[in-house]
Amino acid sequence: MEKGNIMDKKWTVREVRMLSPLQLAYIGDAVYEVLIRNYLLEHEKLSVNNLHKKAIKYVKAEGQSNIIHEMMDELTEEEIAIVKRGRNTKSATVPKNANISDYRYATGFEALIGYLYLLNRRKRIKEIFNKITKE
Repeated sequence: MEKGNIMDKKWTVREVRMLSPLQLAYIGDAVYEVLIRNYLLEHEKLSVNNLHKKAIKYVKAEGQSNIIHEMMDELTEEEIAIVKRGRNTKSATVPKNANISDYRYATGFEALIGYLYLLNRRKRIKEIFNKITKE
């Protein structure tokens, strides 16, 4: 990666496709977490502890798995391919509170968010996020 300001990095489709699905999920998890926290701060007047509890329903594997299952018919072929790459990737660990199927689909969901984020497709992320939060 070029040296310089990380905020100025422009990823090409080729560069992003070269990343592993787990790398896409790594960044996608962080992006999605920030979106959820921002959304809850804006829409809920709760203590930090209660904000955290509310966020869990969105960010846990089961919740993300449900989201991606509900949205599959609305994704492009390119997006479905990214979800499948993420879903089919074997991870060294699985959280003890998630079943393997949910965890794999959640990884696919996070890979999709990471893919869209790195390609600066903010409008598409917003469309997906609005469906999740039903706005």
